[in-house]
Amino acid sequence: MAAEHRLRVGVVGCGYWGSKHVRVLCGLNEVAEVALIDGREARLSALSRAFPGVRSFRSLKDALPHIDAAVIATPPTTHVALALEAMAAGKHVLIEKPLATSTFAAQRLLHAAAASGVTLMVGHTFEYNAAVLRMRELVRSGELGEVFYLDSARLNLGLYQSDVNVIMDLAPHDVSVINCLLGKPPVAVQAWASRHAHHQFEDVAYLRLFYEDTDLSANIHVSWLDPCKVRRMTVVGSRKMAVYNDLAADEPIRIHDKGVTAQSAAADLGQPPMSYRYGDIVAPYVAFDEPLMVQDRHFADCVRTGAVPRTDGRNGLAVVQVLECAQWSLELGRRVSMDEVADDVTLRRTGGERRTLATGSALPPVQDLPLDDVWLEVPAQLVAQRE
Repeated sequence: MAAEHRLRVGVVGCGYWGSKHVRVLCGLNEVAEVALIDGREARLSALSRAFPGVRSFRSLKDALPHIDAAVIATPPTTHVALALEAMAAGKHVLIEKPLATSTFAAQRLLHAAAASGVTLMVGHTFEYNAAVLRMRELVRSGELGEVFYLDSARLNLGLYQSDVNVIMDLAPHDVSVINCLLGKPPVAVQAWASRHAHHQFEDVAYLRLFYEDTDLSANIHVSWLDPCKVRRMTVVGSRKMAVYNDLAADEPIRIHDKGVTAQSAAADLGQPPMSYRYGDIVAPYVAFDEPLMVQDRHFADCVRTGAVPRTDGRNGLAVVQVLECAQWSLELGRRVSMDEVADDVTLRRTGGERRTLATGSALPPVQDLPLDDVWLEVPAQLVAQRE
């Protein structure tokens, strides 16, 4: 590949996940140079020893003249400010999950990327996992039949975060995978969560996602406080059931030819109301390519060609909207619709007056409004509805 087409990429945040990006990027032919960007000298020194020849910078501002693109792998509440700084300088950006911690802030990023003409991508790594793509084929091809529900568990002992709760930390993975499998977002979310070992942020949570098809739902269980590491998603259909276990390297997917059928009204009342079907269990072959490498190469290709990333800003926004619905649900103690969050964003952009573009009233540009990249406060009128 010609040197002029290879990218200079800076990794902002060289901790646990950022160091993985450094390793992957150093091995990509599409990348000419990798820069380490972190305010912690110890992290820079450790990675510089592991990857000789990479440049180091203590701040994004210092690195900007020397990079073409930035990978932001810092705590979630810092994502937006760093990304806006990079995009204002004309740099392409890959932001680790979640894209932002509020719908409003995520929209701010989309507007900034469009205004600067740069690529904006979110690190929903599981959407670059071959097993997830195989599960998507099973769901969308109809092999499983009509999908009844999805059930996902992402559990472990830690890692506790210092700036967001377990929903914001772990649930973005499951929400992005479920959106990928179904090809559509939910219309409402309900969440339950508890704080046990952490005094400020919830460390165990359950989410239920509702869809326009009232017979379909998805359940997500996330925890920092579980003795067993679990990374499992089950899809139950009318014909078959499939289980994706991310920890099973040899057989990440198992398809169960199992199901139930209701007995006819004329059936013997002494018999069970359902008949059960048991068939084979099949583990299809799934070729493994490291998802992070697939993702980062895709980012580099999109930057070089101008193609729209598979997990672009809109993809990230869709996930953030679900997360914000979940947070509102915790505060209000009820199911919260996606429309309620969208309406609140509109109200904030119009200074409290309920106006929309459809009426001909222009909304203030998102990029011109003050940025508050924290959980948006639940509107007082909704809090008053709490039972």
